[in-house]
Amino acid sequence: MQEQKYVLENVTSFEPKHIFECGQCFRWNENDNGSYTGIVGNNVINVEKVDNNIIFKSFGADNLEKLVINYFDLNRNYEEIKNKLSLVDEYLANSIKYGSGIRILNQDLWETIISFIISANNNIPRIKTIINRMSKKYGNKIVWKDREYYTFPTIESLSKASVDDLRGLGLGFRDVRIYETTKKILNKEVDLSKLHEEKDTKKVRDTLLTLSGVGPKVADCILLFSTLKRFDVFPIDVWVRRVMNDLYIKNADETKVNKKEIEKLAKEKYGNLEGIAQQYLFYWKRDTA
Repeated sequence: MQEQKYVLENVTSFEPKHIFECGQCFRWNENDNGSYTGIVGNNVINVEKVDNNIIFKSFGADNLEKLVINYFDLNRNYEEIKNKLSLVDEYLANSIKYGSGIRILNQDLWETIISFIISANNNIPRIKTIINRMSKKYGNKIVWKDREYYTFPTIESLSKASVDDLRGLGLGFRDVRIYETTKKILNKEVDLSKLHEEKDTKKVRDTLLTLSGVGPKVADCILLFSTLKRFDVFPIDVWVRRVMNDLYIKNADETKVNKKEIEKLAKEKYGNLEGIAQQYLFYWKRDTA
């Protein structure tokens, strides 16, 4: 492995803080200088914005330029997407201005499935801690700049963990769910390669829902934030319910707002870009609450 560097000059729609703090990923951490360091596949990557340039440095086996273009979805025109969504209404336009640098990452499907099962009824610091423990025990170590990093476990590696082993990582009620889902994917009862081939989002969602620990919200997060990259989903958590109620539905008791009502409203207003719209709204509402 070798250290590599890649620079994007005068880039638009790319703000590290917006990308890494919008709830879509758990393996990136901010450094004292404002840059972020994370683990992608078998690579440790540092991302720093200097003026209008994005500087990527990595230590790993993969070609950094190719990895960055794919992982950060750089071939997609986010300026065009933002312009289109900003016409929906002033609420969405304002949230887009607030999180203008968001890009939806192309994260490994297997890692995204396990990560979002862990995320259920959990908070981000604890999710990160559990994933780091899991990676340290079942992943591979990478040493870069005198620091240790660990790759996310492969399906085969994690399949060696018993329920008790998983419980020891602090997974709580999720231990059995992670164990069962890992076995199901290992045995090809759910074939991840076929999920990528299937064009019908509903069929892919229905398959994901057969995995232990994957409910509707987790399934939608997997669809949106992984290499499946389906924008025609609208993950609903407490913040999304709140922002949709505050802006549009205006029920005095937001807990009584039906998810089907939110999904129907999102589809009508945002069309097949509802997943990206959700990220702008979520980031704005949670960050300004």
